[in-house]
Amino acid sequence: MILELICGNLTQNIKTMPTTQSAKKALRQNRKKRTWNESQKRALRVIIKKFRKNSNVEDLSLVYKKLDKAAKNNLIKKNKAARLKSRLTHLL
Repeated sequence: MILELICGNLTQNIKTMPTTQSAKKALRQNRKKRTWNESQKRALRVIIKKFRKNSNVEDLSLVYKKLDKAAKNNLIKKNKAARLKSRLTHLL
């Protein structure tokens, strides 16, 4: 009985690979988009951290540009971009 419970739990955690051609393509697209989104979010975090260390007006326009672009591409939500811009402006 214990063996059946263990085997039952293991089969629930195994994920199957897609079998149809469209599902395979969707998986490829999702992986590609996920890696791109992760790299863009990481780059955005780095720019914000750099600005927080050395805050000056020239870098503020670059941060604004990156935040607006991220919000436009649905990388972050529009309100989050506005909130970050407001908080970063107060650092000056």
